[in-house]
Amino acid sequence: MRGIGLEVVARNRRIGRLEIDLIARDGAVVVLLEVRTRGKGAWVAALASVDERKQARLRRAGAVFWLKEASQWPGIERLRFDVASVDLDAEGGPLVEYIRAAFT
Repeated sequence: MRGIGLEVVARNRRIGRLEIDLIARDGAVVVLLEVRTRGKGAWVAALASVDERKQARLRRAGAVFWLKEASQWPGIERLRFDVASVDLDAEGGPLVEYIRAAFT
């Protein structure tokens, strides 16, 4: 993740019954990153699978994480939700797409 300027802080972090795939820092921003993978036969592309329901769950987890922890980290000003998708092409090779501030 350093290639895109992020410092990974935690992986697969449980927030109650919810899970955040990756938590990272991007300067003064805490990034909650959802990673989705789909194979070539999937009905829904990886990015499309982060639907309104999934976004709402991530927002709830983010709100709890912000209040209990991240807001007290030195130098942190805000929180952002990013999404990374990995779709596999016909040969099984990864097609990666990364969206900063994917939703609010």
